[in-house]
Amino acid sequence: MTVITGIGVVTPTGNTTAEHWAATLRAESALARVRRFDPSGYRCQVAGEAPAFDPAEHLPSRLIPQTDHMTKLALIAAKAALADAGIDPADLPRYGAGVVTAATGGGYEFGQRELQKMWALGPEHVSAYQSFAWFYAVNTGQISIRHGLRGPGGVAVADQSGALQAVAMARRQLRKGTPVMLTGAVDSALCPWGWVAMQVSGELSPRPEPDRAYRPFDADAQGWVPGEGGAILVLENDTTKPHYAHIAGHASTYGEALVDAIRLCLVDADVAPEDVGVVFADGAGVPSRDAVEAAAITAVFGPAGVPVTVPKTMTGRLLSGGAAVDLATAALALRHQVIPPTVNVTRPVPELDLVLDRPRPGSIGSALVLSSGPGGFHEAVLLTRPKECMTC
Repeated sequence: MTVITGIGVVTPTGNTTAEHWAATLRAESALARVRRFDPSGYRCQVAGEAPAFDPAEHLPSRLIPQTDHMTKLALIAAKAALADAGIDPADLPRYGAGVVTAATGGGYEFGQRELQKMWALGPEHVSAYQSFAWFYAVNTGQISIRHGLRGPGGVAVADQSGALQAVAMARRQLRKGTPVMLTGAVDSALCPWGWVAMQVSGELSPRPEPDRAYRPFDADAQGWVPGEGGAILVLENDTTKPHYAHIAGHASTYGEALVDAIRLCLVDADVAPEDVGVVFADGAGVPSRDAVEAAAITAVFGPAGVPVTVPKTMTGRLLSGGAAVDLATAALALRHQVIPPTVNVTRPVPELDLVLDRPRPGSIGSALVLSSGPGGFHEAVLLTRPKECMTC
């Protein structure tokens, strides 16, 4: 049985797991007008930005000029996850740990800066680190190098659904015999180049008010708001160690088959729909996509048949990092037996039992996390609460 033994979170709601969880339970949104650059000329002007930090406090000086903002955040999350799991990589067998992450497009901010140098100053001014800092696999590589993790490596590129694909890939490596896998996703595209790329979808919210911009499953939904950050998880098969949750089931589908992903995930986990305690929905905030997801949830669980939440209303959609944070938040929800809320939704769709505005305590044995990427990628992961944690 694959279990989550360590969590490292960096999000707009906090640069540590504890900060993120506390802000989430306070229903404290971190969405605001973009500060990183002037967003006046863009359709969307609101984002979830990670709190400022000094990279020198977290990373060796040689790494700082080599890495995009996204990778700095990923390295902080990976270090925190290993510490949380009580793992010193030096104590592991040479090939005893691997890394699988997800990314949407790599280091946008680093790439934009170097392209500006090339056109303004000439190609000789472009950093040699551009060769890998922009790459979508860079987080896997840098985490592996930083911690000497020589086991299986990989990367998933599937936009919003990438993190759950990465977790499934890591789970398969554990089943093949690797003792420890780091997985998840941390992403960022909060620069003009990344912002333009996201505008192309036509799905970003045009509303300038942070408390009205992103409203999934709301009659007034007009699109989504980008954010940055994500989560790195430590997965092991050692159920004797303290752990947050079991990764009991996973399924992946493509096309209009989100409902199939949900059903196949429950089959993989051998869990009946009535035993699912909460659904962490993808919550695109795009009316057509929300309608598909609401129909899929209702088809499996019945109208208002299971509590549904979208905590990413407080952070924005963190590209590939969003589902990783949902997994981390779901694991914490299972540990603490409380469902985190959805914020800013004022006219919810009637077919879902949305947990709004404040946490909902309850007896939660399992949590289903859903994620969908543009073009029809659908992922579902089911977490179950460890029996030994029933009184923790």
